[in-house]
Amino acid sequence: MGSRDPEKSRNVNVNNINYSNQSNYPVAASAYLIESSARQWTSWLVPMIVVANVAMFIIVMFVNNCPKNNFGFNSCVARFLGRFSFQPLNENPLLGPSSNTLVKLGALKWDKVVHQHEGWRLITCIWLHAGVIHLLVNMLSLVFIGIRLEQQFGFVRIGILYLCTGIGGSVLSSLFLQQQISVGASGALFGLLGAMLSELFTNWTIYANKAAALFTLIIMIAINLAVGILPHVDNFAHIGGFISGFLFGFVLLLRPRFGWLERHEMPEHARVKSKYMAYQLVLFAIAAALLVAGFTVGLVMLFQGKNGNDHCKWCRYLSCVPTSKWKCGN
Repeated sequence: MGSRDPEKSRNVNVNNINYSNQSNYPVAASAYLIESSARQWTSWLVPMIVVANVAMFIIVMFVNNCPKNNFGFNSCVARFLGRFSFQPLNENPLLGPSSNTLVKLGALKWDKVVHQHEGWRLITCIWLHAGVIHLLVNMLSLVFIGIRLEQQFGFVRIGILYLCTGIGGSVLSSLFLQQQISVGASGALFGLLGAMLSELFTNWTIYANKAAALFTLIIMIAINLAVGILPHVDNFAHIGGFISGFLFGFVLLLRPRFGWLERHEMPEHARVKSKYMAYQLVLFAIAAALLVAGFTVGLVMLFQGKNGNDHCKWCRYLSCVPTSKWKCGN
């Protein structure tokens, strides 16, 4: 994860920024054929989230103003863009702002959350991106994943899912990566992936091509989590988002059992008596309890200033595995 030296000054080295996952999410839509004719919602929330993220990046670059605030020896990249030009590549290879600007506008930073009571950073960091490349990869992934989910389940449930899983990723990241700043929407994106997996399980009976759907999701999730062990990638945000998304899927993405919506058109003896299967309700209760417990414990530990690495010595390898090519720091 790059340099992990404690930051003892006000300046934050860009090498301490945890960028979100840089890979795309190749969802195979054909693997998600539903045997019943479910209502299709019009997707507008996901496009609005994309617009908001792009607008926020433009604001960040306006505030950054590289020509005025770059005091290094290297010149800004794409100087013809004026105050929207990018920091030198040796400072930010993703074509974006300085780490100081990101911190100023709401990047996730442990000491500010804990010691300066800026808990709002758990949310604002989801809307910030380290560069153009970072932004494009995350927004393409969001469109690829989010539109299908919003069409199937509506904007309310997907909006709650996106925001809550993003916060879940931020909490886990703060507990384990306390000497870095972190930005990006990938915790929420992994939350959507986790919800897709649990939704497949909880609504198993209404899907065609079940094996193909399950295989596609597992391979996709495994590849993207594996990428997270590279330096400068905040895999704890990915893992936190995925776990919370997996649990939220059992709570938010339930579908009525086959025949429930058409029960009034069926003869009395053939009508479905209950809206949900028993196993769906059991999974709902278990997941809801785990979500409440997980968020409570995580937030309490965070605001008490606990370090997750003290309770799990090997967990640091989930975010970065040192090799002869790079170091992960302490």
